[in-house]
Amino acid sequence: QVQLVESGGGLVQPGGSLRLSCAASGSIFSINAMGWYRQAPGKQRELVAAIAPYGTANYADSVKGRFTISRDNVKNTVYLQMNSLKSEDTAVYYCNAGVATVVGGSWRNYWGQGTQVTVSS
Repeated sequence: QVQLVESGGGLVQPGGSLRLSCAASGSIFSINAMGWYRQAPGKQRELVAAIAPYGTANYADSVKGRFTISRDNVKNTVYLQMNSLKSEDTAVYYCNAGVATVVGGSWRNYWGQGTQVTVSS
């Protein structure tokens, strides 16, 4: 069993910053890519940013230059630093990770429960 627990969401004014964290725990042998997705009301879930095990990252065009994804492989934690936030960034943010639970096992996708980010004055 693997759990992903997010933290750091909240209410922030436009132009402000937030830092999201997501810690993976449980029966983990290794973690492949980790990422953040978001889903706004009435919209499909979309990829915000993803990071490979040794740091290669990619971002949605809408957040490039404003958001930074990072990870701590010792702590099995992924972070999302969000700067210059806009109202259109308002959404529930979900953490995602590809996890192998045994040696030589296949990767399985796990999701966190989501954390609300609201950008409003």
